[in-house]
Amino acid sequence: MIDPVAFTLALSGVLFALGVTGVLLRRNVLVVYMSIELMLNAANLAFVAFGRMHHSLDGQLFVFFSMVVAAAEVAVGLGIVVAVYKQLRSVDVDRVNLLRF
Repeated sequence: MIDPVAFTLALSGVLFALGVTGVLLRRNVLVVYMSIELMLNAANLAFVAFGRMHHSLDGQLFVFFSMVVAAAEVAVGLGIVVAVYKQLRSVDVDRVNLLRF
């Protein structure tokens, strides 16, 4: 029988790999953001699994702080995406070069 912690860590690894694939292969900024959030959730799942393995609540504490950072990232990131879309009428990563000097 498979260990629940090992299964959870394997699932976390698969989710993280899917997120990395989405970031590297997609050109739409919103899909890239969703892939980054998928990677962040995979890390959160790993934190919870390691916390369960060590019989500690530290994993849940790290997840709480990670979710706070993710909420701030989404607020700032979506604001930037909306501002770029208003100017370019596109959310294609290749067309966005406004942040260059």
